[in-house]
Amino acid sequence: MTATRVLVLNSGSSSVKYQLLDMADGSKLAMGLVERIGEAASRCVHTLLTPGGSTREQSGHIADHSAALKAVAAELDADGLGLDSPELAAIGHRVVHGGLRFTAPTVVDDTVLQEIERLVPVAPLHNPANIIGIRTARELRPDLPQVAVFDTAFHTTMPEYAARYAIDVATADAHRIRRYGFHGTSHAYVSRRTAALLGRTPEEVNVIVLHLGNGASASAVAGGVCVDTSMGLTPLEGLVMGTRSGDIDPAVIFHLTRVAGMSIDEIDALLNKNSGLVGLCGDNDMREIVRRTEEGDERAELAFDIYVQRLKKYIGAYTAVLGRVDAVAFTAGVGENSAPVRAAAAAGLEGLGLTVDAGLNAVRSDKARLISPEGSRVAVAVVPTDEEREIAQQVYALVND
Repeated sequence: MTATRVLVLNSGSSSVKYQLLDMADGSKLAMGLVERIGEAASRCVHTLLTPGGSTREQSGHIADHSAALKAVAAELDADGLGLDSPELAAIGHRVVHGGLRFTAPTVVDDTVLQEIERLVPVAPLHNPANIIGIRTARELRPDLPQVAVFDTAFHTTMPEYAARYAIDVATADAHRIRRYGFHGTSHAYVSRRTAALLGRTPEEVNVIVLHLGNGASASAVAGGVCVDTSMGLTPLEGLVMGTRSGDIDPAVIFHLTRVAGMSIDEIDALLNKNSGLVGLCGDNDMREIVRRTEEGDERAELAFDIYVQRLKKYIGAYTAVLGRVDAVAFTAGVGENSAPVRAAAAAGLEGLGLTVDAGLNAVRSDKARLISPEGSRVAVAVVPTDEEREIAQQVYALVND
């Protein structure tokens, strides 16, 4: 029996998301989420996606990630899709930070795991959970390839002048300070899907991808290759996000230390958890912010305007970086679902070739589609991201090479 299935695991700080795909036809067989790991009211939601499938939900204490992965294995086994299946070709793991070493999907061995651990200081919220997920999966199926797919890998093609910060080179090199970028699997998938939507190959098109979720990032993709992206050493840099500030004068940190007496940890929490949209208006849900703006709420209006202004700046900057833009693609929760954000981001950029058709923009769909008028110089697209499929494709290609 040919093994064609790939299990994709996304281990977060207190959750595990998963999908099981059959790469023979690209179908998704099952998916689920274990959340609030370590709490008394942990929750596991599992959905069988095959014909006649259903959703099961369980609550109860799940102590740690090891117990969570075992719960996932039990749910899959109950549907005849267990980890012991000979049809399972590999387990793919989303790993947030791969530094400069990991530029492609990589089969995990002890040396690879040690290197991922070495990167924990530059990804303290994400890599530790990713590591636990890999270790647990290795224990459950030690004979199966465990493949790490890195959020940063797609961005390792950035030229040095885009990846370097203008600080002392020796200091930067000693502490691995540079721009790495994140959301790479999403940017890779959406840029290729946008090219297909235009009926062209990725090598033929230049695309600006706007991944707009609670975390948000932009990328400039030239002929299928990332040449610039908005996130940097950490996911804090760049666009305004749900709770993160995005770009900010570094001296704000010194000012808050000296004048407000805030500690580094307090400033870290401020910029990562209490800034962005939630810091500006108390909400990080764009649907709620749009509703409030329609009611004339000034704080919500200001938050929306700041969010859109930053988007416009990056669209303009990446137009300059690319020289020629064939498409701007909106993706992720806000990008896929917020027509007001898409319309506002394009408004006034007609000189750059961007125009949004109001009727097309208002249509709600889970399909990739164009929302620009026919014949526009720059296509504007809405492309639902599918990071799990992208990870599965990369994993399956590697283990079958």
